[in-house]
Amino acid sequence: MTCDLFLPQLTADNSYTFYCQEFGETFHSQQGAKTEAEHKFVAPTRLNIKAHQPVVRILDICYGLGYNTAAALATIWAVNPDCLVEVIALESNADIPNSAINHNLLDSWEPNIRQVLTLLASNHQVKTAQCQGTLLLGDARQTIKLISSSFTADAIFLDPFSPPKCPQLWTVEFINLVAKCLNDEGILATYSAAAAVRTALQAAGLYIGNTISLGRRSPSTIATKYKLPPLSTIGQEHLLTRAAIPYRDPTLQDDTEVILHRRQQEQQTSLLEPTARWHRRTRRSFKKDP
Repeated sequence: MTCDLFLPQLTADNSYTFYCQEFGETFHSQQGAKTEAEHKFVAPTRLNIKAHQPVVRILDICYGLGYNTAAALATIWAVNPDCLVEVIALESNADIPNSAINHNLLDSWEPNIRQVLTLLASNHQVKTAQCQGTLLLGDARQTIKLISSSFTADAIFLDPFSPPKCPQLWTVEFINLVAKCLNDEGILATYSAAAAVRTALQAAGLYIGNTISLGRRSPSTIATKYKLPPLSTIGQEHLLTRAAIPYRDPTLQDDTEVILHRRQQEQQTSLLEPTARWHRRTRRSFKKDP
């Protein structure tokens, strides 16, 4: 999974993202790349509160340009400059973080944060008084196995490309390994509110909840090992439709087409309510009871 060409694109908050030709998507929302990192990943994982700890551990899945980690470091050190942050980042393509450095896309962050991300991009390791980090390169389905029994995070950022484009990193099997890296008080944050993703998170033994909506109608998702306020009635009903049938990858080696086809077959034979029918019924309910 590599992106052949990186084209910086300006987003609404004046920060830049890249467009990935392979997946046909940008790395961030057009509403704002930096804003997305701050509001969809850092704020929901409550790092401003966890910053009072002597050590905060972060797992950044699909590290990309490094914005999520940069925003996390900025938030933590603004509260507690003495906090030691341990970061493990998973990324398939070393050229992506290096390109972000080369295009000066991290200049809006403080020099100490840029130093950390530059070392991660160039050396894949960083060790300073404030931060210890490792960038693990390769298929995240394999690199996650290197840490799933030894690293437990206070915050996990789950930030692959969209499920239809990159189902490999939204499967029941992969998310089960991710959940093992979350400590008992930790929070996982992802931009996706897809029913299939939420079902996979629940299958991994996590509780799910909504976070803020940013540039899209649906809220994002958080997941924890402790109970969260329940989803709305509509949100719960969505998990009872065929949209909630998760992606599966039993060997953690299948390609996109195989994973998508497997899910389509399961949906076709499912006794769950067809999602289109549920959408029509929901819209009628809204009209009757605004």
